Amino acid sequence: MITSVVPKLPFIDKKQTQDFYLNQLGYELGSDYGDYFIINLDEAEIHFFAYPTLEPTKSDFMVYLRVDTGIDELYSKYEGAKVKIIGKLELKHWRQKEFAIIDPNGTLLTFGQHVE
Repeated sequence: MITSVVPKLPFIDKKQTQDFYLNQLGYELGSDYGDYFIINLDEAEIHFFAYPTLEPTKSDFMVYLRVDTGIDELYSKYEGAKVKIIGKLELKHWRQKEFAIIDPNGTLLTFGQHVE
């Protein structure tokens, strides 16, 4: 039985990536193994591996992060932290309130909350 899915994403510059996720987004460092580290996002986690030749403008990596409550507050928090928001908060036809940001490695992070 599958109990969770954990994305593994590349990073170009470790310091810049950790600064973005830990300081700008406010997540916690779970483990650090040099060329591999893990961050904790509430009940979820994301793993990162070194990929210094990745071109951030050509990244095809995307992650959808579902939140159960507080999407408006999360959006405001990131807006206030001057995170590059590329998809403004809006209600989609599929009953998800969503917004999207891009990390320093070009990975698209979409945050969504189901709306009845």
